[in-house]
Amino acid sequence: MTEIELKFLLDEERAKSLRRNLKALPLNETGVSSRTLRGIYYDTPDHALKQAGIALRVRREGRRWVQTVKAGGTITGGLMRTREVECAAPGGRLDLSLIPDAALQAEIGAVVDGAELGVVCETQMKRRASTLTLESGARVELAIDVGEILAGEVAAPFQEAELELKAGEIDALYDLTAKLFPEGGLHLSTLPKSARGYMLAETGKAQAEIAPRTARKVRLDPAMTSEIAARDVLRECFEQISANVDAVLDSTAAEGPHQLRVGLRRLRSAFGVFKPIVGHSELVRLSDEAKAIGAEVGALRDLDVVIEDLIDPAEEEHPSEPGFRALRAAIDSRRSGVRGDLRATLGGARVQAFQIDLARFIETRGWLAAEDFDQTARLAMPVRAHADRALAKRWKSVRRHARGIDHLTIDGRHELRKELKKLRYTIEFLGPLYPEKKVALFVKRLKMLQTVFGDLNDLAMAEHMLCQPDSPAARNPAAQRAVGWLLGSRAVRSEAAWSHAKELWRGLKRTGPFWG
Repeated sequence: MTEIELKFLLDEERAKSLRRNLKALPLNETGVSSRTLRGIYYDTPDHALKQAGIALRVRREGRRWVQTVKAGGTITGGLMRTREVECAAPGGRLDLSLIPDAALQAEIGAVVDGAELGVVCETQMKRRASTLTLESGARVELAIDVGEILAGEVAAPFQEAELELKAGEIDALYDLTAKLFPEGGLHLSTLPKSARGYMLAETGKAQAEIAPRTARKVRLDPAMTSEIAARDVLRECFEQISANVDAVLDSTAAEGPHQLRVGLRRLRSAFGVFKPIVGHSELVRLSDEAKAIGAEVGALRDLDVVIEDLIDPAEEEHPSEPGFRALRAAIDSRRSGVRGDLRATLGGARVQAFQIDLARFIETRGWLAAEDFDQTARLAMPVRAHADRALAKRWKSVRRHARGIDHLTIDGRHELRKELKKLRYTIEFLGPLYPEKKVALFVKRLKMLQTVFGDLNDLAMAEHMLCQPDSPAARNPAAQRAVGWLLGSRAVRSEAAWSHAKELWRGLKRTGPFWG
């Protein structure tokens, strides 16, 4: 059978909140059962099963032992989907011949290939579980596990909540999540316990360090339907956003806000690219919410850029100028306040609701509209045909905004920069459908142009931030002297950069599209 779950990491505060919220919900709840579970995971010395995506476990549940095989696991939109096969394990002894699925038994036999199976890790959990029936009739098992993961002599404490769909639609898991964590702050668990056990055995830690996540290429194939391509691209956007929400909450590193803003922008670009395929009022609402959240993230990101990309290099060049130190201190103070406000937003109910609704939209095909009789044909359209149209549309918009580039105003340059960025994201999404060398040449020249426009935008942003009456250090003469020097030197460089930008644009036009 296929097991479908949402899992959440808990700490003491979240665990108490979860139990409190559960008691307050008008749900038809079975009695709470309490069991001690001991799971023992086996593999070959070279971890061949893990490499094949298979977890092999014997678990004691009360007085009985159960042998379980989990295979083909995927995680999308927070959902863990795993093929699970169970059988009795008399005396707690591992016996591959008891696996009831003949094909899976043969697959495991081929992977193991006669190698000796040994214990990799164990889990010892106290589980409290109950089955909840929602208004829709869906049944979901809520299990709260508290215990530890062990690998040899190393142990790591662990708390987790699991929502497993027993009957009904996937919507029920997202509905219940919103009800159980109404105050926000949920932390998706994106690794099964077996993977945490392997990690503990290999690294001494059962949880990977939270780190900023860059965008990853989506594997698209020309034979895909446009709907499947849209789903996979949106899934990648969701993963980048969710990972970087955690990164900003966990660290002060500038890369977290940067990658979160990129993720939100890529999501909005993906919505634009695939709107003809998965257009829906919910898509518009989610795009608007991503824009609003992105504006708050951008406030922190802009401060990071001014400090790390403008002030710090200038101070390094002129260490004897005290104004840079004063200016940096004033902006850093403002940055601390903005970061605190952003963390409150990201850890609150609003952003959590956005993440849940985005995942729901992607994983439940939230774009389906019964009254749209032409939708089926659009969803089934080969993605390559849609890609040609989407790229041509973006390119046409770029060319329109670049018209008269020699005489563009500051606002006009800014609009062209945004259109170039949208084109770049569209190519990142759809580029795998085209010859790699042609895409690479176009992207190389596009990146060079974007770099120049990015520098110009940073200067405009810094001018706005540093020249207002309420700007940081506005009343500090030394800091204001540093502002004047900084903006003056950057302005000289920007004029030279602008001349180069015009040359790069003409070069990009000569390269021409790789699509169509």
